[in-house]
Amino acid sequence: MRKGRDFIARHGETVFNAARRLQGDHLHTPLTRAGFAQADEMGRALAALLGPTPALTLWASDTGRALQTLAVIVEHLELDWHGARHDRRLTEIGMGSWGGRTYAELMAGDLPVVAATGLLHPAPDGETYPEIAARVSAWLADTDNDPGDRLIIMHGISSRVLRGVMTGCDVHPEFATPVADGLPQGSIVMIEQGRETVVHLGSGRAPA
Repeated sequence: MRKGRDFIARHGETVFNAARRLQGDHLHTPLTRAGFAQADEMGRALAALLGPTPALTLWASDTGRALQTLAVIVEHLELDWHGARHDRRLTEIGMGSWGGRTYAELMAGDLPVVAATGLLHPAPDGETYPEIAARVSAWLADTDNDPGDRLIIMHGISSRVLRGVMTGCDVHPEFATPVADGLPQGSIVMIEQGRETVVHLGSGRAPA
């Protein structure tokens, strides 16, 4: 178990979110003005909690939306965005051929897209929840020796799996993976010694 605290943030709203499109592991889906405002709120919340230039190891998914969110947050914290580490294993659930399509289009074809509590059903050629758990668990194992506290910017579904793994959530009966409760876009949790606390509740879409 890590000795430091992990601040896990869900990126702000994107143009795909606003258009109700499945973005999954798409690399380039920019933030909307609402998304930038949510990132500002997260930055202010962390700055109020941690003060200026806190000792944080910075991590982010390698997607544009995560890196844009991080840029705004670290400006509040007076930290260097260029010092962040990026890892593909922190990206969102891969949606396969469903990626980029609208929820309405898929649901009009009687495809099961949204499951209970806001989870997404995996696409037939997409990523499964156990596969997400395997990659985020591998990232955890590889970074277990990170010194002190760290900030991790990622996504709705993948962060729920990461948080579920880190806090020992019950295995989801349908998706066979520990999955934490959903939080709106622009939210931050803190996990310390396997216990989770909500640091900031965002104003974006929920739960996802």
